[in-house]
Amino acid sequence: MNRVTELFKIKYPLIQGGMIWCSGWELAAAVSNAGGLGLIGSGSMYPEILRDQILKCQAATNSPFGVNIPLLYPNIEEHIKTIIELKVPIVFTSAGNPKTHTARLKAAGITVVHVVSSMKFALKAEEAGVDAIVAEGFEAGGHNGREETTTLCLIPSVAKVVNIPLIAAGGIGSGKAMLAAMILGAEGVQVGSRFIATPESSAHRAFKERILAAEEGETKLTLKELTPVRLLNNTFYQEIEAIYKRHGTTEELAAHLGRGRAKKGMFEGDLNAGELEVGQISAMIHTLKPAGEIVNEMIEEFNLVAQRITNLTL
Repeated sequence: MNRVTELFKIKYPLIQGGMIWCSGWELAAAVSNAGGLGLIGSGSMYPEILRDQILKCQAATNSPFGVNIPLLYPNIEEHIKTIIELKVPIVFTSAGNPKTHTARLKAAGITVVHVVSSMKFALKAEEAGVDAIVAEGFEAGGHNGREETTTLCLIPSVAKVVNIPLIAAGGIGSGKAMLAAMILGAEGVQVGSRFIATPESSAHRAFKERILAAEEGETKLTLKELTPVRLLNNTFYQEIEAIYKRHGTTEELAAHLGRGRAKKGMFEGDLNAGELEVGQISAMIHTLKPAGEIVNEMIEEFNLVAQRITNLTL
């Protein structure tokens, strides 16, 4: 037991990322049933869809689960009303100001966690009254920080300055990486990309298979002028790069991004024109496995390696 497992009332300090188009009720329930904390990714959901997802997750698990709310997406007000009404115990917020909704959620008895990419914003999140922080390094997929600080550097710097529980994210998909993050000062980890390549993930099969085929260096952080995002290299990414090369404007980038690119790529399986959000660890993912099996393997490896390093001296 540590502060993360106590806070969420879970067996293992392992949280599944609430990724848009990939994290529906089936994935969240599977991770929670395996002893971690599953999250429904609400960023890609209309209010009525989120309600249905929460109700299905409640029916599929007796263990705690949560909802991730990216604050830059629409329908935030409706989502919060639904979460409070259906008594979801945990909310992870990201991509916005944690002061906006934290007090209201906590007044409803909800545990609130905020995702940050820098020491500066970790301190602001703690000041806003959140119960825990996720510090996400440059390696992570999807929407990312402008600072480009790696997890190896970010976790110890944040651990030095905050007093609330710290959860590490970015490039974590194994028990070894989990142990490393906790040695650096985290009390738990959040795993996103590894859980996309599972039967329970709501991502399109073609996107899952593309992740399994990914090689080192195939993901790129781009669109920092809009909102930084890490993508697999494909036709859409190359078109974005062409705009940069001709010194195109932010408006041109926004227009080419348009709407629905992430849905097209990750949910509908258009591997050319779609936005394929995934972390650098995609190059290390070679098999499609059930989410519960991934949790068990990570914990087993964590414990095995932890026992080995107790005898490691110089």
